[in-house]
Amino acid sequence: ITNLCGFKTAPGKKVKDLEKVIQFHDYWAKHKDKLPFNSDGVVVKVNQLDLYPTMGVVGKAPRYWIAFKFQGKEATTKVKDIVLQVGRTGKITPVAILEPVNLEGVIVSRATLHNADEIKRLGLKIGDTVIVRRAGEVIPEIVKVLPELRSGKEKKFKMPDKCPVCGSPLIRKPGEVDYYCSNKNCFVVQKRCLYHFVSKKGFDIVHLGPKIIDQLIEEGLIESPADIFKLKEGDLIPLERFAEKSAQNLIEAIEKAKTIPLEKFIYALGIRYVGEETANTLAQYFGSLEKIKNATLEELKEVPDVGEKVAESLYQWFRDKKNLKLIEDLIKAGVKIISPKKTGTKLQGKTFVFTGALNSMSREEATEIVRMLGGKVSSSVSKNTDYVVVGENPGSKYELAKKLGVKTIK
Repeated sequence: ITNLCGFKTAPGKKVKDLEKVIQFHDYWAKHKDKLPFNSDGVVVKVNQLDLYPTMGVVGKAPRYWIAFKFQGKEATTKVKDIVLQVGRTGKITPVAILEPVNLEGVIVSRATLHNADEIKRLGLKIGDTVIVRRAGEVIPEIVKVLPELRSGKEKKFKMPDKCPVCGSPLIRKPGEVDYYCSNKNCFVVQKRCLYHFVSKKGFDIVHLGPKIIDQLIEEGLIESPADIFKLKEGDLIPLERFAEKSAQNLIEAIEKAKTIPLEKFIYALGIRYVGEETANTLAQYFGSLEKIKNATLEELKEVPDVGEKVAESLYQWFRDKKNLKLIEDLIKAGVKIISPKKTGTKLQGKTFVFTGALNSMSREEATEIVRMLGGKVSSSVSKNTDYVVVGENPGSKYELAKKLGVKTIK
């Protein structure tokens, strides 16, 4: 065991082929309990830097650097029931309710079953004895059903035709494995949309967490995101958990959140397939909500890193009258959308990558400056990178930049 920056680390090893990688992984899978810390796998990294651009990156994950996980420890338990969970997009996820079992110090009582096809693949029935483990030593999953232990009282699970919350018909789109609630006004869908709307990457309304949102819904004070911005101190003070000061703090936080950057506004809308990075790309590419709203399907497909599914989802979302009404209501309630600032085009067409800790500003501030000047910030170095900005304790991006001959700024 060695120390790196004060952290205990297990010894690494340089090998020449995949067989040796597997041997190294298998060794530590058997001996991980000897380490003075918990470990869920080994990190495998290609050491030939000139291969990095060829291997590429998927999202933020480089293909030349992966986590090779250990198989989690397993335990046997029984499936007491299978219930349905309704997500923010209306997706229906079956969840197994288990007899509680201890898995490496964690009491596990639920395991996601993903979809109806997964239940069919496992051959799972309610009442079955199953083998469970924590995938990546984190997420509980059912590995195998033990049909030989059946008593004959087990029940076959059948996906219902209706949403367990609102009773609306479930739909399954062609080519997809998941079922969705057909009711866009489904209570749980609306509630989870509100959670997403106020989250840190969205409107970031401090003091407005899930429990408070649930309370405000139950009291009939909010139904849609726009209702949040109509709340007054007098609405809150009579409620349980609220005193005059806490009500004042929440109203002040809501007022502060009314001014929001375009990219965070787009993210907060909860459009399917549109995450933080896509929202930022759209904001930079179009520059205003109006342009995104009026973009044709073909124009959306031309946006860098926006595929056909994302473009289609965006196009359909902005053609739904209910969604357009939501935007109108938010603006009427005082929401002010700030378009991305561009003070010039000095960095137009230039791609930057940051590595290490910057002294004079945060990574977020530096990224904003590059974007304001028309440049683009990437998470990985390639032959198409123009500059790598190097801070303190730079990582492998710096070495790769030198190898590829990319200009560096210190």
